[in-house]
Amino acid sequence: MSWSESFSPVAMQRVAIVVPQAAERGALVCLADAGCVDLDRTGGPGRPGGTSHQGPRAGTAAPALAATAPDPHALEVAGRTDLMAGEEQLAARLDDAVRRGSVAALAGWCPREEVAPLSARLAGLGGALVPTAAPRGVDPPTALRRTGPVRGACTSLVTTYGTPPYADLDPSWAAAALYAVMFGMMFGDVGHGALLLFGALFLAVRRPRRPAAWQGTWPLMAAAGALSIVAGLAYGEFFGPTRVLPTLWLEPLHSPGQLLLSAVAVGAVLLFLAYVAGAVNRWRERGFSGALYSLSGIAGGAVFLGLTGVVAGAAGHLAWWVAAGAAGAAAGAVLAAAGLYSGTARGVSGLVQTGVQLFDGVVRILSNLISFARLAAFGLTHAALGQVVWAGTTGLAGHGPAGVVGAVALFAVGNALVFTLEALVAGVQALRLEYFELFSRVFEGQGRPFRPWRLPVCRSEVAS
Repeated sequence: MSWSESFSPVAMQRVAIVVPQAAERGALVCLADAGCVDLDRTGGPGRPGGTSHQGPRAGTAAPALAATAPDPHALEVAGRTDLMAGEEQLAARLDDAVRRGSVAALAGWCPREEVAPLSARLAGLGGALVPTAAPRGVDPPTALRRTGPVRGACTSLVTTYGTPPYADLDPSWAAAALYAVMFGMMFGDVGHGALLLFGALFLAVRRPRRPAAWQGTWPLMAAAGALSIVAGLAYGEFFGPTRVLPTLWLEPLHSPGQLLLSAVAVGAVLLFLAYVAGAVNRWRERGFSGALYSLSGIAGGAVFLGLTGVVAGAAGHLAWWVAAGAAGAAAGAVLAAAGLYSGTARGVSGLVQTGVQLFDGVVRILSNLISFARLAAFGLTHAALGQVVWAGTTGLAGHGPAGVVGAVALFAVGNALVFTLEALVAGVQALRLEYFELFSRVFEGQGRPFRPWRLPVCRSEVAS
């Protein structure tokens, strides 16, 4: 896989599965076993159309298929509900087949890298997997790469938001990295970050059964813990302002203004990267014009950079910078207005609609930038809570042996509470910034997830 392919969804190929009618069942068993074809659902005779990728019903066994056609009555007597459910799905797909003479055919989507191996398997049954042209106006389904636990965790961060269109970039790596950076800024503490990192490594190595739902998140937890340690070193925080470590950059409670400006600056950089990704996606979706006139593409990026230049120039008393920023913002606004107007009914109503949408877009650009101030706000909250716990600890420690015991208890319980509360808050807020401020520019629509028909095949002897 090339470097460029790692930033794109899995390449899909439209295929037709053509087999003799006598080999239909064997071909479908082969497809279910391979689990790499998203079959079209036509509905079949007397059946409603649509997708049918149901999982097992509550209280029933997961569907499976027998390698050879079983006797339905024998399955019922044997209580093989898994095979009965699998045969029901297979029958539904047999109804979807198109038949001409002695030949049956099905259509669907298959990853290009799987076409040759699957074609060889079907050839052994007298069938063929034929690459075909994609139907006009139909986008392929999207499958993001999930190779390995790290890539899988990054991909899950994206798919929780939605399925990217097939033409768009796969932002999994970038999304995970930015999430860890934002989390670390809000959770900056070497001690707390180390606890989070050790917890992630425990999930990765020991794989306990009870928190099984969290096992797939350990790479994100590890990255978030590592960036929290980095931010903690910059803040000089180790289970609060204990003065165990030197402050390499600034103390949040002593320099809140500088921390706030830094958070907004980080937000500006992240928003710029989001506009770059959005422009690339609009180009891939609709060509250069789609990227040029879109509020989530070049036009929106120009407005954003222009407004940022105006604010920075005003703060630095640089008149030429203010003028350049205003010119850039105005140019971006004109491009965005042209793009918005082209999508209206034209006339006066179109102008009004364009004005409202453009105003909303500009306001959202400013509000989204300000939203990144929460990176500083929650970093300050974390430091303040740590300060409260440490002040109480040092206060109790000066009251004899009993005070020392109480100080140790307060330090342990207080840090446990701060860790739990702040980890939850930072996790949610980083996710919010990722989805609402960044992804809203990267993606304009939703794609269709790739859902291959996959069932385990029972090759042991069953009643037939």
